[in-house]
Amino acid sequence: MKGKIRWFILALVFVATGLSFLDRQVLSMTIIKIQEELNITDVQYGVINTGFLISYALMFTIAGRLIDKIGAKLGLTLSVAIWSIASVLHGVMSGFYHLLMFRFLLGVGEGGCFPGAAKTVYEWFGKRERALANGIAIGGSAIGAVVAPPLTIIISGNYGWRWAFIIPGVFGVLWVLVWGTISWRKKRADKQQREVNVPLKRAEGISFLEIIKNRSARVFVLMRLLLDPVFYFLMFWVPKYLSEERGLSFDRIGELFWIPFMALGISNIIGGWISDTLIAKNLSVNAARKWVMGIAALLTLIAPFITRVSSVELAVGFMAIMMLAHGFWITNYVTAISDIFGKYATSTVVGLSGTAGAIAGMLVNPIIGMVVQKYSYAPLWWVAGIMYPLAFIIMVMFIPNLNPITVRHSIKVKA
Repeated sequence: MKGKIRWFILALVFVATGLSFLDRQVLSMTIIKIQEELNITDVQYGVINTGFLISYALMFTIAGRLIDKIGAKLGLTLSVAIWSIASVLHGVMSGFYHLLMFRFLLGVGEGGCFPGAAKTVYEWFGKRERALANGIAIGGSAIGAVVAPPLTIIISGNYGWRWAFIIPGVFGVLWVLVWGTISWRKKRADKQQREVNVPLKRAEGISFLEIIKNRSARVFVLMRLLLDPVFYFLMFWVPKYLSEERGLSFDRIGELFWIPFMALGISNIIGGWISDTLIAKNLSVNAARKWVMGIAALLTLIAPFITRVSSVELAVGFMAIMMLAHGFWITNYVTAISDIFGKYATSTVVGLSGTAGAIAGMLVNPIIGMVVQKYSYAPLWWVAGIMYPLAFIIMVMFIPNLNPITVRHSIKVKA
């Protein structure tokens, strides 16, 4: 039963990350209809998106720290409940200020999704299975991104745009009810789960200041600062690139743009499986994670060739390789954080790095716009191809080994 329940829990986390990406993408698909009905301007739409990013960035760290304190079960319960309620509220909004408020609330909830997912995987899976489990957990987000456009169009076409927010929100509430029935007491306690250098008795934990001072934590944050803008570029700017540089119609973009995200979802899982397989073949945890991340970094060097190929289909194929590489990378990146910080600070470090990445994305997006307007997309593809190898070099130099941290324990002596 213990073995089965942890895979059921992982399946629920997969659904949760899928819902998080689905819920956040509904607005981008329905905004044209919303603007027509509620007279929301393009400037106001920009403010609304910024409101989401601000709360999302802040809550990545706040929720990550909170989840390390209260545990994954309660943490994800609160997170999914908040963003699901926010999604339902989108369906009853009547103007700009309602949408701004509900979008901010959506970011508050979704900020805890990935720290909670990482914490859940750590609590239920040992180091020989953890990368695969993280890949499955994270992979739900890519599937959510694939499903969101057609599902939103179907619901909006049949029931109206408001139901495109309400129905996913209701599914989120149902998810919370199912999640709440699971007993965490059946958690595994086998040899795989017991981490080296982490005593089983209760520890004092790690202060937030200690985490900030930890070199490995700072390196993980730096890597997300470098790489998240690349991922946001692939998410937000590729449709415009295909339209402006390749001359594709809106319908043709819809036919092709899901392919890179499908590659991302598959590689999240495969990247974890490869890493765990290498460990099963007696490769060290350090070597297994870094081999996969190194291969991923090499694959991203294909990015500059995206602008050079004449075939649109081949260009999209190269984008899919970029997303494939990101899936290999991010699964092992999150797993490497849990390898080092374990039960004490995994969610906090994942949260800190996510906040850094979101802030970097907000700052870099206007720069991307200026580069596109004054030059072309070509320099951006060159930068996209360089960043992953640079991040990998930094990781190898400053985190030579993925050794678990050691935490001091206080021993109370009776008088």
